[in-house]
Amino acid sequence: MSDTIQDNKYVELTYKVIDQKSGDTLVGVEFPIGYVHGANDILAPAITEELESKSAGDVIEVPVDCDQLYGPRDEALVFTDHIDNVPEEYREIGTTIVAESENGEARSFVVTRMDDKTLTVDGNNPLCGRQVIFKLEVLKVRDATDEEIEAGGAIAQEPDIDTARMVPI
Repeated sequence: MSDTIQDNKYVELTYKVIDQKSGDTLVGVEFPIGYVHGANDILAPAITEELESKSAGDVIEVPVDCDQLYGPRDEALVFTDHIDNVPEEYREIGTTIVAESENGEARSFVVTRMDDKTLTVDGNNPLCGRQVIFKLEVLKVRDATDEEIEAGGAIAQEPDIDTARMVPI
């Protein structure tokens, strides 16, 4: 019998985040992620719960309201400024700018709009306000080592890539 996901099992999986409204893939992982189930909170609780007792080869789809994960969209975190006030290296859509608040907390802002005169950054998580489906494929389940349990994931320097699953380009 194959290993099933439960506390203190090392799990490797891939996932996609799919917008429920459009069906577009919003996020996907390039390499499998690995974690120790029950040892950290790398995944949303609803996803962790759905993964319980699954095994390698299983694919699950979990609907998620991103407002529950990231909070509701806050328009006070959207800023537009004259492009002349923005350094050249930030003048590209998709660029991340890390800013520090008055109390020393770092927040990431993403350049979302730009024209000849203005540039807009948004400090909301890009998934705020969306209803999505997390589609996960379980690649591997095994007993975690004591070191992995303590770290909450794999100790290896490089990802454990199964070359038999690779698709030629």
